[in-house]
Amino acid sequence: MRAPARVCQSCSENWGKRVPDTAPETAPDNAPDNAPETAPDAAGSQEKEQPRRRQARGERRIAQLLEAAASVFCTTGYTAASTNAIAREAGVSPGTLYQFFPNKEAIAIELGGRLMHEMRETYGEALAPVAPATPLEEAVGAAVDRFIAFNCEHPVFFALMHGPDIPGRVAEQHDALHTTLLSRIEDLLASLLPDTPPAALTRTAHMCLGIYKSGLELVLGHEGAERDAYVEELKDVLIRYLRPLMGDRPGQG
Repeated sequence: MRAPARVCQSCSENWGKRVPDTAPETAPDNAPDNAPETAPDAAGSQEKEQPRRRQARGERRIAQLLEAAASVFCTTGYTAASTNAIAREAGVSPGTLYQFFPNKEAIAIELGGRLMHEMRETYGEALAPVAPATPLEEAVGAAVDRFIAFNCEHPVFFALMHGPDIPGRVAEQHDALHTTLLSRIEDLLASLLPDTPPAALTRTAHMCLGIYKSGLELVLGHEGAERDAYVEELKDVLIRYLRPLMGDRPGQG
């Protein structure tokens, strides 16, 4: 299901600053003939700096194009997006875009790869096992808050990963991410439910992730206080689902 377009208002804030299309790619070669000669060491240093500057400009341009692609994918979806629309959003010519990406799929693959790298860092922190006496509300709240923060900061992640026609390579990477994510959720649940059989932990992890994904679209579809209210509702649903499984553990009121 596609999240409403308005959830992507923050796309333009997360992929670097835009670089004017008129920015020169190399320094002008118009120094006067009578300019003083540069010392050999200085000349060598300048020669080393020029590739670095060109590389930095290229990286800024790529970030600019990915920022634009995130906005377009959020607004129109991946299927309806085009390289012309992405170039227009970035404020560059299609020719400039093609210097870095041969097609829309290559842009989606690069964007998806960066997003999934950040997502791995997020769940590495959010789903670390906790002490058995940790209150359920604390464990659920900390995990949900981290994931919601990531998705609100990068709404294109939801738009791209849950679209109907995402590129095969992105889908494969997302499937691998999904598998690893479930494993990390099981690890967290095992610390909260130490006596639960592995098969039951797997089912519970699938249910928790399914509940979260269902609530995420509602969260992203609202803003401000209403969004915060849906986040709290999502936490409450997960807590009400998990509490009966925890029994009378110490620390769980």
